[in-house]
Amino acid sequence: MDPEAPAEAQIHAFREAVYAEYRERGRRLPWRETRDPWAILVSELMLQQTQAARVVPKYEEWLRRWPDPAALAAASVADALAAWSGLGYNRRALALKAAAAIIEYEHAGAVPEDSAVLRALPGVGAYTAGAVRAFAFGRPDVFLETNIRAALLHWFFPGREGVRDRELLPAAALVLDASDPRTWYYALMDYGAALKRLAPNPSRRSAHHVAQSRFEGSLRQARGAVVRLLSSEGPAEAERIHELCGMERERVAGALAALVAEGAVEYAGSLARIRES
Repeated sequence: MDPEAPAEAQIHAFREAVYAEYRERGRRLPWRETRDPWAILVSELMLQQTQAARVVPKYEEWLRRWPDPAALAAASVADALAAWSGLGYNRRALALKAAAAIIEYEHAGAVPEDSAVLRALPGVGAYTAGAVRAFAFGRPDVFLETNIRAALLHWFFPGREGVRDRELLPAAALVLDASDPRTWYYALMDYGAALKRLAPNPSRRSAHHVAQSRFEGSLRQARGAVVRLLSSEGPAEAERIHELCGMERERVAGALAALVAEGAVEYAGSLARIRES
């Protein structure tokens, strides 16, 4: 971006481009049809590092089973992990379950609106808190995620590499349509996603861009396989898990150690099992 802030005409042109794309090709997604803070919180944790198409069926199933924090707080860890299977990063399911308990017992079952209180919930960082406030409560918070970065980099930082969030955040604040932050952010994310399809991904020029690691052969893949096996077969020794998963002993051992550290798995003697509570 130029050393000076973008001119009003540039901001207006940017907003027009964003809203024009949204009017033409805005995505219809189930979490965009609600203002229920719990449903939006669920969607935001599910969408972390996971494509929307994979999230939709899991989101809908999750809310049928646990339509409010009280229902999830009362569920078992095993049920939550089984329902999460296929989304990856199981620690997000554990964080959501822990957040549900805090919301139920410390906030009378209502997802808090206050930003600092939201950020104190497990699994909720600056982006997720801002998204919940914008989409559920209509609050004009300034936040970034990969598609927002792509849009801002494309328009205001052409040719720049290694752009840091401390430069992007003021740009995001200047272009924010504070009169309707909910619609604005949906439109801005869709615009950034569209740019990635038309040209080399602009968000790669962000200093904070991290390419997702390869799934095949990864620890993530092994963790998911172990969770699925323990959810379906019940407690098992490491050697039995190795046999049923068809993975190297070292990968099984690494996956089990990671799951224990995350709190998803515990040992009863020599048997590994999904944590009961």
